[in-house]
Amino acid sequence: MNVAAAYALTPGRVWSVIAAVVGLAGVVAGVLALTRGRGAVVALGSGIAGAAGGAVVVAAAKGGPGTGYGIVGGWAALVIGVVAAVLGGLALARSRGFVGGGR
Repeated sequence: MNVAAAYALTPGRVWSVIAAVVGLAGVVAGVLALTRGRGAVVALGSGIAGAAGGAVVVAAAKGGPGTGYGIVGGWAALVIGVVAAVLGGLALARSRGFVGGGR
């Protein structure tokens, strides 16, 4: 089994971090959209992009945790992206009057 050093920044780890950061930006935008009513589309788009990036990293990984393929970060990005997409979708539905609390 091929094991990468814990501090080595491999391409899989880089892509999983990028996907997680995009998803995290979507979560922030989703929370702001729920509280301030702006940025729902940004949250939804960032969430989908983060989840897709995480899914690609997970699908391309040829090994488990510690191998340098970014599998742990990919799963984290996938979860964070889904949370961001849900927040964005909820904020969008609320702004359109489909869910209680619309304007």
